[in-house]
Amino acid sequence: MNNANQNGFTLYELLITLLIVGVVLTIGVPNMLQFNQNGRMTSAANNLHSSFHLARSESGRAKTNITICASANPLSAAANCDGTWDQGFIVFVDNDGNINRSGKTETVLNAHGPVAKGITLTVADNATYFSYSANGLGRPNVGGKPAVTRIVMCDERGNATAAGGSSAGRLFVATPLGRATVFRDTALIETALEELGATCP
Repeated sequence: MNNANQNGFTLYELLITLLIVGVVLTIGVPNMLQFNQNGRMTSAANNLHSSFHLARSESGRAKTNITICASANPLSAAANCDGTWDQGFIVFVDNDGNINRSGKTETVLNAHGPVAKGITLTVADNATYFSYSANGLGRPNVGGKPAVTRIVMCDERGNATAAGGSSAGRLFVATPLGRATVFRDTALIETALEELGATCP
């Protein structure tokens, strides 16, 4: 009788392969999830932070009012200040300083769409704008409406310590003069949440 060669895995080889795949998935999937969550949170905070820097520098350069405001349709040609920060926001030339985009000269300089799914924003005083005057300084109270001072950004992890010892959340702060900063300190975020009467997420 002729012996036939058979190619394939033995049962032991198959079990070992499955064991290795299981270990890799157990370790890798949670880390990949956290990596994606950190990326979304960082992107949301950086978009807001960079837009404030743009508005501040452009107001001083162009010698005119520049406003950042929450918008329900930030990516539309007719974008205006009529939404909440989680819907998106625009940076525009606010010639008349009324926190309302109108006319062809009130150009949108930058626009960002809705924040990534899973990120919640808690905004101090439910403020929807921040405006810079022609000298590059903030206009903290326009038309009796307070400008944004703090925004806490959270996802499902809450204000928990993430990789590197920093919080998984973010605290965006804009001073009355217009200096914008993003913090990842757990204690600072917790204090802000307490003062705003909110939780994270």
